[in-house]
Amino acid sequence: MDTLASLAGMAAAAFVAATLLPAQSEAVFVGLLAARTVDPSALFLVASLANTAGSLLNWWLGILIARHGLERLPPRIRPDPAQFARAQGLFARYGWPCLLLAWLPIVGDPLTFVAGTLRFPALPFTLLVLTGKAARYAALWAGWAAVS
Repeated sequence: MDTLASLAGMAAAAFVAATLLPAQSEAVFVGLLAARTVDPSALFLVASLANTAGSLLNWWLGILIARHGLERLPPRIRPDPAQFARAQGLFARYGWPCLLLAWLPIVGDPLTFVAGTLRFPALPFTLLVLTGKAARYAALWAGWAAVS
């Protein structure tokens, strides 16, 4: 049961951290690695997939906004205009490769939202975002393994 609860906690933290809501999942990931209550491979898989799912929620919201307008979002989840403009600029300048950086703090989540507003296709979006987010968790895992 501890394993299931740990994985569920990791999934929740990773999902929320990838949305437009302010949160982080790295500490949960490293903390669970250190606790040694979960197989690291399972933890890596759950964190990567849940974090990508959170980005898919941003993408989907972007698709809705492209159809109905930004002002339709509740104020609590409406992106900061400055962050949104920065993300639009990054996406316009660099295009799809910037989705590999969707894991970055501050700009990563708005980038996934912008990709939706620009109607970037779902499959390449998912593959690019998953690649970047999995690489981030892999780096955390490798760093933890190196010091433990």
